[in-house]
Parts: sequence; structure tokens; C-alpha cells
Amino acid sequence: ELLGYIGFDRNAKCVRDGLKYLIDTQDNDGSWYGRWGVNYIYGTWQVLRGLRAIGEDMTQDWILRGRDWLESCQNNDGGPSIQRGLRYLLRSQNPDGSWDEQQITGTGFPGVFYLKYDMYRQNFPLLAIATYVNARSGLIYRPGFYRCED
Repeated sequence: ELLGYIGFDRNAKCVRDGLKYLIDTQDNDGSWYGRWGVNYIYGTWQVLRGLRAIGEDMTQDWILRGRDWLESCQNNDGGPSIQRGLRYLLRSQNPDGSWDEQQITGTGFPGVFYLKYDMYRQNFPLLAIATYVNARSGLIYRPGFYRCED
């Protein structure tokens, strides 16, 4: 995803190599395994965000299979679960702006050992809130936003 935001597109060798890897590792049901986020929803969501960021044609069959799989995990009504999730994040936020995390959410090797990434509990709530606010305001992508320039 970051490669797309800093100006790489599908013509860059590293992106082409990444695309090949993603095509080769997509599961038969259309999902991708989230090695660091413990689950398939995380893996598939990250792949789709990355593909969009590099300007990949999101109407390709292999990408649509990923989208369809992700949508198959969604509640039929789609929206109220997002609203409840946002309310939960705002309600559970600490006075200093942080969030607590009691569970282990990082995967070292599945079934062998797991990790606690202290910043996950801050990063993902902020990412969820920002993504929602940006989508509601029509801001999906700003070219160059992540680019470091002199």
C-alpha cells in the first residue's frame, strides 16, 4: 500500500514481483492469509488496499474474488456493524487518547507463538476511524500525501 502512496505503480519491478506473489498465494476462496494480523480478513483487506493504492485495475477476476470473499464475511446489512464498531472505539478510548489491549493480536508463527505489538492497539483504531471519516467526506486518496519531499 505504501509503495502506491509514494509513487510506485505496477510498472515498478518490486510491485510486479509483489503482484506475482499475491496472485500465487491467493487461496481458492479468494482470500489471503494475514500472517501478521492472525486472520484472513486482515490479510485480504490489506491486499485490496495495496492493490488500490498502486492503481491496479480493481475489476480483474482475481481481485473481485478477494472482494467477494471479504463481502461474504460482512453482515447482510453492512453498515450498522461499522457504526457499532466506531461507537465501541470511541467509548473504549482512554482519556489520554490511547486504547488498552488485553488480548494477543500479533502472530509470530500461528499455533506456535504470538506477539504483543503495543502500537497495534493505537494504529488500527485510528486507521479505522480515519478511513471511515475520509470515506464519508469523499477523501479516498490524495496523491503524494505520504511522499517525503525537500
